[in-house]
Amino acid sequence: MSRALPKYNKRRVAFIGGAAAVALSGTVIAGFALAGETSRNGGTNARTLAGPGTISCPDVRSKLPAVPATARAEIDRNLALLDTQIQEANKRLVDTVGQGGPNFVQNAILGPLKDKRVATVNRMATAIGRTAARPQGLEALAPCTLNAGGNAAAATPKATPTKQAGGNAGTSGNAGTSGNAGNSGNTNAVGTISCPDVRSKLPAVPATARAEVDRNLALLDTQIQEANKRLVDTVGQGGPNFVQNAILGPLKDKRVAAIDRIAISIGRTAAKPQGLNSLAACTLTK
Repeated sequence: MSRALPKYNKRRVAFIGGAAAVALSGTVIAGFALAGETSRNGGTNARTLAGPGTISCPDVRSKLPAVPATARAEIDRNLALLDTQIQEANKRLVDTVGQGGPNFVQNAILGPLKDKRVATVNRMATAIGRTAARPQGLEALAPCTLNAGGNAAAATPKATPTKQAGGNAGTSGNAGTSGNAGNSGNTNAVGTISCPDVRSKLPAVPATARAEVDRNLALLDTQIQEANKRLVDTVGQGGPNFVQNAILGPLKDKRVAAIDRIAISIGRTAAKPQGLNSLAACTLTK
């Protein structure tokens, strides 16, 4: 036969049940708040609290001098490219979550982004320099950082644009090779990287440009050697697109920047060579 609970026990059970309900509802409310809340990163990128971070880059537009009317279209185009590339880099953070080792974000996303930004700001400086004093020191604005609140590999797929048309993203940085020269290739199963030869496609180089051209040709060779070394060092890392995303893609961006510098240096005192960027893409030969 069941015994009726004393009055004070009934009141206690009711109190405990009510407290549990309040605690549970509070947990649910807190969960919704965390899932939906976002924070802004200096007006450059938005990030969900649950996400692992976003990429922030220095503002370029505000550091430009007065832009001549003849350069305005090219400057605006490259500022827009900077914004587009930062958005693409943030999307890549999301798409590559969990790939690679501890340096994946630096090697596959931040490094290539810096290279792209170097090339973009160099194009802007060149455009201004055609009819006014060429701005100096813009390359210092190229490196970006990961503001991580969690797992260094994801951010909101679409970053909020900078207040100017350009503070973010887009260079094809410094380096590459002048062809297969300098390929200290990994002759094992990893394969080697092959790149089109640049030196043989150059026109006559003016004496005033010789030192700069030689320096960038040597840089192309150095970078292909570094890319081949990275092939060996990262064996087994990442997914099926790791080599393309973390090695070949960044190498192409670096080659574009080096080739651009070669063309610009020749163009200061002679006809600027055209079409050299078609030599930037490299392939993996196994």
